[in-house]
Amino acid sequence: MLGWCLNAVYLSVLLLASPFLLYRRVVQKKPVAGLRDKLTGRLARQHPDRPCVWFHAVSVGEVLQLPTLIADFVATHPHHEILITTTTGTGFDVAKQKFPQHTIGYWPFDFTWAVTCALQTVRPEMVALVELELWPNFLLAARSMKIPVALINGRISANSFRGYQRLTALWKRVLPALTCCAVQTEEYAARLIALGVPADRVTVTGNIKFDRVQSNRRNPKTEELRRFFGIAENELVFIAGSTQETEEAAAITTWETLRVEVPQLRLILVPRHKERFEDVAQLITSRGQNVIRRSTSVPQPLALSSQPILLLDTLGELGACWGLADVAFVGGSLTNRGGQNMLEPAGYGAAVLFGPNTRNFKDIVDQLLACDAARVVQNGEELTAAVGQLLRDADERHRLGTAAREFVQTQQGATAKTLAVMAEITPNLDRAAA
Repeated sequence: MLGWCLNAVYLSVLLLASPFLLYRRVVQKKPVAGLRDKLTGRLARQHPDRPCVWFHAVSVGEVLQLPTLIADFVATHPHHEILITTTTGTGFDVAKQKFPQHTIGYWPFDFTWAVTCALQTVRPEMVALVELELWPNFLLAARSMKIPVALINGRISANSFRGYQRLTALWKRVLPALTCCAVQTEEYAARLIALGVPADRVTVTGNIKFDRVQSNRRNPKTEELRRFFGIAENELVFIAGSTQETEEAAAITTWETLRVEVPQLRLILVPRHKERFEDVAQLITSRGQNVIRRSTSVPQPLALSSQPILLLDTLGELGACWGLADVAFVGGSLTNRGGQNMLEPAGYGAAVLFGPNTRNFKDIVDQLLACDAARVVQNGEELTAAVGQLLRDADERHRLGTAAREFVQTQQGATAKTLAVMAEITPNLDRAAA
């Protein structure tokens, strides 16, 4: 009965959203990625004769948490098929790029028929949900089929917690369907228990994001980007990454202001969403600046008479690109987005800056600031001032970067703890693969 009531709610929301979805498809040429597969729950396995573990990552950020975890899992269970699903089209594209050897698909909408079809087709030994992707019909269907479901690297922000609390009766009925929760912090654990997850199923394992963070600036991917963009060893690099509208303009203003004083300063812009790549390229040229685009340009010579702005308009390369940064501004933080992942530039030892709106990464931000390993800027003017001060003071720039890198290194180890929790709920995995 609950499932069909939820179906009615979902259908009502879909009907209300249909004019907007139609507008996006017809006018903006932006159809809903994987719509047919999501509505039907259609998933195709490459190796239906092998046992399968299903990992779900909503979008790009969650997909990028999986490489180390999945590599370590496959090393222990080499005969298992790995299915990775995403919700967004960009997440799907990055998953295809990062995991060409595994099966990639779209997560079904939470209609009873779609989730039932998906689970019956896949027949997973276990489902692992990254961070917080809790859908009632899916969880109830998995429980009825006796399929273990793990929440891994779990987190629930204060805003999300308040939203879930509005439907406490629903979640207290649904959340016991989770077999286990491996969460990042004690605070997140307490919130999930308050919503209805049995306390004995919640384990604090830390944040697996720390384990995938690179610290070697000379890694092949970073060096290839250096060669492509023609960045000389004696140049200083300011990167504004995961940016949203208005943040690129602030970064350009910072670069234009400071390059008079620091002519060897290079600027790399990395917009958060691929839909804005063209808009940002046009913004650069409208400011009278030249641009080198990663997607369309050829590798550049090291000695250019006038230094252009560098635009990383590809997916999945920002992690390596942060290794070029002397000063890194993490976007989505001067807007109301709530911030983006600042661990990657921190791991490389860049001097990390971000705006005041970082609610999505509150625990990490609090820890970085407590270690004096990052700085907050309130607006574009403060961004220019902070970058300028760090460029002038090499000792402070290096101190800030070293503190950030050391913080990241002390937090690593969550992947092994998460795999141990997963192993506890699936003791028959090895036997299934035999």
